[in-house]
Amino acid sequence: MNDYKTIAVVGLSDKWNRPSYFAAKYLQEHGYRIIPVNPGHKEILGEKCYASLLDIPEKVDVVDIFRKAEDVPPIVEDAINIGAKVVWMQLGIINEEAAKRARGAGLEVVMNRCMKIEHGRLFGGINFIGVNRGIISSKRSKQVP
Repeated sequence: MNDYKTIAVVGLSDKWNRPSYFAAKYLQEHGYRIIPVNPGHKEILGEKCYASLLDIPEKVDVVDIFRKAEDVPPIVEDAINIGAKVVWMQLGIINEEAAKRARGAGLEVVMNRCMKIEHGRLFGGINFIGVNRGIISSKRSKQVP
C-alpha cells in the first residue's frame, strides 16, 4: 500500500456518508492521489471525476472498486488495459473469476477488504479511529431506547 500512491476509486459517491466517500477522503488525507470514477459527476473530493478508467489520462497504481461483484469483470479488464498494478475489491465484494483474470495479467488482487481499514491497521497507530466490524453501510443505525 505504501508503494502505490495513485488510486482510482470506481463507484466513488459524492455523498459524505457513503463508505466510498469516507474511505477515499481518509486515503486522500493520508497522502494518496484519489481519482474518482463515476459517470454521474464532474468532481468529487476536489478531484475531476472520470466516466471510466479508460478516460483517466495519468498512471493509476490501484483500482479500488465500490461496485457489486457482478460489475467487477469489465472493471478488471479496464484495469488491465490501463496498466494498473492492483485491483482492490472492497468489503463484501468477491469475484473469483475476475480475480483470476487480474492475477493472470500480473495484477495483485485484494478482495473483501477496505483500504481505509487496512491502512489504519498497518500505518495508523494511535491515530487510527475505526474498527472493522465487518459492516459498512450508509444506512442509519436504529436507535436503541
